[in-house]
Amino acid sequence: MVCPLSNESLKRPEMKASVEQHTVDRVCHYLEEELGLEHLQVKLKEHYITDEKLQSLTADDLKNMGIENHKDHLKILNTIKMVLQIKDSPKVFNDSVHGHMEFHPLLVKIIDTPQFQRLRYIKQLGGAYFVYPGASHNRFEHSLGVGYLAGELAQALKTKHDNEGENLIDEKDILSVQIAGLCHDLGHGPFSHMFESVCPKKKVKCNSTEHEQISIEMFDYLVEENGLKPLMQLYGLSDPDLSFIKEMIDPKPRDKDGNWPHKGRGEDKSFLYEIVANKTNGVDVDKFDYFARDCHHLGMQNNFDYRRFLKFARVCEAEDGKKHICIRDKEVYNMYDFFHTRYCLHRRAYQHRVNKAIEIMIKDVLSKVKDIKIEGFEKTLLESIDDMAAYTKLTDCLLQVILFSTDENLKEAKEILARICSRDLYVFLGETLVTIIVQVKLISQKKTEWKKKLAEPLRLKPEDFEIEQVTINYGMKEKNPIEKMNFYNKSDPQKAVPLPKEQVSHLLPDTFSETFIRVYCRKSLRRAEKTQLMNWCKENIFKTLQVIFTSRLINSSDLSACICFKFII
Repeated sequence: MVCPLSNESLKRPEMKASVEQHTVDRVCHYLEEELGLEHLQVKLKEHYITDEKLQSLTADDLKNMGIENHKDHLKILNTIKMVLQIKDSPKVFNDSVHGHMEFHPLLVKIIDTPQFQRLRYIKQLGGAYFVYPGASHNRFEHSLGVGYLAGELAQALKTKHDNEGENLIDEKDILSVQIAGLCHDLGHGPFSHMFESVCPKKKVKCNSTEHEQISIEMFDYLVEENGLKPLMQLYGLSDPDLSFIKEMIDPKPRDKDGNWPHKGRGEDKSFLYEIVANKTNGVDVDKFDYFARDCHHLGMQNNFDYRRFLKFARVCEAEDGKKHICIRDKEVYNMYDFFHTRYCLHRRAYQHRVNKAIEIMIKDVLSKVKDIKIEGFEKTLLESIDDMAAYTKLTDCLLQVILFSTDENLKEAKEILARICSRDLYVFLGETLVTIIVQVKLISQKKTEWKKKLAEPLRLKPEDFEIEQVTINYGMKEKNPIEKMNFYNKSDPQKAVPLPKEQVSHLLPDTFSETFIRVYCRKSLRRAEKTQLMNWCKENIFKTLQVIFTSRLINSSDLSACICFKFII
């Protein structure tokens, strides 16, 4: 039981003499030299804190000493834990997808911060919750799942290679990989990807996505704001390990000369950068979790079994002379299921036509308020992107604040949100499937013209229409990602080789990307008006783009021809 200290007891000189001050001196030295907090170590010395009392020091004691800032409390208490080598126990979370997940105490400390808890209030699938009632899950549980699976894959690789006498992975690697998985989505804004399309960051590094770059900034802010650096050191992590964590969240490609771009780990551990965010072929634990979790909440079948991947994954040196995570050759069918699952999720949920209508409406709301300082928020949305303290307060709750606001500046945004609540959605006028060539050459030229002509019959404005390009693929645009993977066989598990599609089956897709053009109207329409516009789209837009394919993302040998025009009334 901790006994709080009063101001009087803290200042008793005889207590100072009773116990050697070795530990207190180390705490004070760390606060001053490592954290630059000289004023805090002065406070500790002024109140004659002894080694004995140091072990039971609480936040209330620090307040009695005149240290009011909660951030300072965390830094002092975590420094004491580091100096005294006080380690907490792991914690078990019961997850609806993965079951019981055990987390390292350092991960628990990261989870129990405002910056991470914020993810509880950001929907994983954005507007899809308005279409699928079960899609109520958030970035919080997804991040827990990715952190857990990152550790499971790293540990599986370590165990396999340790048994073969290879010391490829150490405990610091595993802990770092877990933290990267846990923190990979810290940078998501309200309604996830919709926010970054409306409120782009001014400077996004080459080959980075918006939320990955903000995730790194938020991770730095989380560590600093919660005084976690001493705990990182307590569990053996140093500055290179922190760099490694951030590099795994957003791995960089090699430069034009093929030089290794990372500092956290050397090229001999290049395979570790494929666990959380695999930029080589897209097979990573991020997708393992969201495939399983999204299918679970959407009520869809998930045909990919990540447990088999964990069972058959190993590290091999590939033809490029680098070490990669490889999978057994017989698992190639499981990997085709992996990428087909991605396609199905996009086709049925992420790019659902009603979901996209709602997303357009939410983006319109964000566009109308991004330069307005909303009551309850420190800065405008655009300003918050570069201020992590302000960004921490941005969640999906933003829409509720707007909806119930009395600010006249938010009137137009409120009206759109009211339409979502009453299911008066933007009107879907149809869609068609197009080729990549048509997409690039025709759509960009014709979009403005189509909007003008659509507006004329009903005396609407061109801006009352939205022409959306929706591209669905296997994750590498029009390329087959399986060709970027490496496999090994039972007879020679040390050698990694590619596995061309022709050697797998003739009943596999030939095309790995498709693009739809959809037309929406922002105005509410009567039935006759809707029919008139749909017919105009059919005759003047969709027939222009209509094409015939012998194959899409389904087996071409089963089709003699497939007319890919689609029109929905």
